[in-house]
Amino acid sequence: MPPSTYIRPTDGEWSAEIEVKRSTFIGIARQTPTEESARAFINDVRSRYPDARHHCSAYIVHQEAANPIERSSDDGEPSGTAGQPMLEVVRGIMDITVVVVRYFGGVLLGTGGLVRAYQDATRSVLDEVDLVRRQPAELFQITVEHADAGRVESDIRNAGFQVMQVEYGAEAEITVAGDIRELIARITSGQVEAHEAGHTWVDQPVN
Repeated sequence: MPPSTYIRPTDGEWSAEIEVKRSTFIGIARQTPTEESARAFINDVRSRYPDARHHCSAYIVHQEAANPIERSSDDGEPSGTAGQPMLEVVRGIMDITVVVVRYFGGVLLGTGGLVRAYQDATRSVLDEVDLVRRQPAELFQITVEHADAGRVESDIRNAGFQVMQVEYGAEAEITVAGDIRELIARITSGQVEAHEAGHTWVDQPVN
């Protein structure tokens, strides 16, 4: 399965504002991993900008082993001039909702003008969004003495591997994303072996 682009998990949101012929368009984006959270975000933005003329939206939510959920709304703008054009810009990113709030400036933009304005507002906020590339990775586990755990974990991280979990029992068990067998053999002089422990997904920043 090829890697997918996701909005970085966060409790915050991103925003950007543009003006087109005296109308103000405010694009607001948030990570929404479920359809329920997408709808809740749209309603939240609507409640924060109650005096705006339109609150147009587009969201995409991933589904395991199925096509993603894609929804959009023109929210009173002429059909096909806001939500769908926004969705075209967002497409390719998972678990994201973008709402574009419009304050009407008194000048009609026409069908083409509306499409461009809503797409430009969406692009503007996407320029601010932190994206990650989610890709599959093998998990490996090692078991070391407590006294060695800190040093070994530091060496693993410094080598560019992602430490997923460290559990302390009778010994320290470290779970890592990526094949660390060669590294562990080297930094422990062959005293410790790394064992396969399944698979996971890891997020890498998108430049």
